[in-house]
Amino acid sequence: MQCPLDSKPRWERRKDARPQELLAAAIELFVEHGFAATRLEDVARRAGVSKGTLYLYFTNKEELFKAVVRESILPFLGKAELSVAEFEGHSAELLRSVVMNWSRQIGQSKASGLGKLMLAEAVNFPELARFYREEVMSRTVRMISSILERGVNRGEFRSFDITQMTQVLIAPMMMLNVWKHSAVAPCDCSDLDPQAFLENLLDLTLNGLLPRAA
Repeated sequence: MQCPLDSKPRWERRKDARPQELLAAAIELFVEHGFAATRLEDVARRAGVSKGTLYLYFTNKEELFKAVVRESILPFLGKAELSVAEFEGHSAELLRSVVMNWSRQIGQSKASGLGKLMLAEAVNFPELARFYREEVMSRTVRMISSILERGVNRGEFRSFDITQMTQVLIAPMMMLNVWKHSAVAPCDCSDLDPQAFLENLLDLTLNGLLPRAA
């Protein structure tokens, strides 16, 4: 989401650089202040353009938010779905790869704050909640479910309720992002190590999913 360094002042940069600068400014402000409190004039100011320039690219704040999601999260989801379809090894390694890549590419970026934003503001913005559910959450659920089902079908995981186990896996990953972007959390977030958290989640999950010895 970050634009390449450029020594020119922002108003002298090429026109096609502006949408990326606007998206970079928008995700920062959405994560910092939430959707309702973020004003388009503040996004334009942070991006170094006029509010009128912003309207050349985005008709309203809702469309700007959708563009932020599509730019920051959907490319990762597309690559992850492709990797699942092409993977030939053990399902445990596939699950580990998807989860840890999510941590590196989404969990450690500004985009990790968008899930918390939607949890907090979904009631007030049902259309955005529906968009996020369809574009992000539904695809994520289908992908994780497909990995678990693959493991069961190949005899690499024991039989279990795939729908429930998918929820059990996704919930801690969502909570990790909530803790990261919360002023008040049920743990000392200064000691929170996202990589170690996910390694422990995977260890706990996989040792429960692998077939039991006869």
